Amino acid sequence: MILKAENVRKAFEQVGPDGNPEKLEILKGVSLTVDKPETVAIMGRSGCGKSTFISLLAGLDAPSSGEIEILSKKLAQFSDRDLNAFRARHIGIVFQQFHLLDHLTAFENVRLPLDLNRVADPDARAREMLEKVGLGHRADHFPDTMSRGECQRVAIARVLVMRPEILLADEPTGSLDVKTGRDVIDLIFKLAETEKLALVMATHDPKVAERCGRLLYMDSGVLGTERPAAFG
Repeated sequence: MILKAENVRKAFEQVGPDGNPEKLEILKGVSLTVDKPETVAIMGRSGCGKSTFISLLAGLDAPSSGEIEILSKKLAQFSDRDLNAFRARHIGIVFQQFHLLDHLTAFENVRLPLDLNRVADPDARAREMLEKVGLGHRADHFPDTMSRGECQRVAIARVLVMRPEILLADEPTGSLDVKTGRDVIDLIFKLAETEKLALVMATHDPKVAERCGRLLYMDSGVLGTERPAAFG
């Protein structure tokens, strides 16, 4: 089993209308298991909690209660330093925004995690992954000279160059036009298959979600398998 989330809850403290603190519960006991290779889509309206759940699965935030395991390792038991190292080697994360470093070329952006983790032969691996996303010819270009679709491809290459076991994607086409977004989604599914990845994707696009092996819906912090009537 690649991923196991059990009764995960997430709540935030906020100031209520009366000026007193109150608890805002985002996730209300969410459970999920994912094997490899498997593709899972999580759909839901904005604010339903799907992006929060992806963030927790990635170890970017901690749940208020419940447990998350990746590769049978409980994320809560890691120190911050060890969690960062574990995430770098085993968890790939694709965001709506690209988070590329503007002063680095496409090649240097992709090679960066290899350098940080002292992986052998970083140049060959970075160039190989750029070729896989169709951007070998853009290796020496900077982000500000590339299209948004190309930037997202570089971001995907940077994520997968460490050869993670699981890929988490949070609305990866949210900032792209329809055609470019479709091309990026095609690339993600192709790489998930060829690299034998488990894929968990949060999306609002039914056409994207239905390409996954499993389609789940989140509503008001609860994850279910039934299609709500409001989604048609």
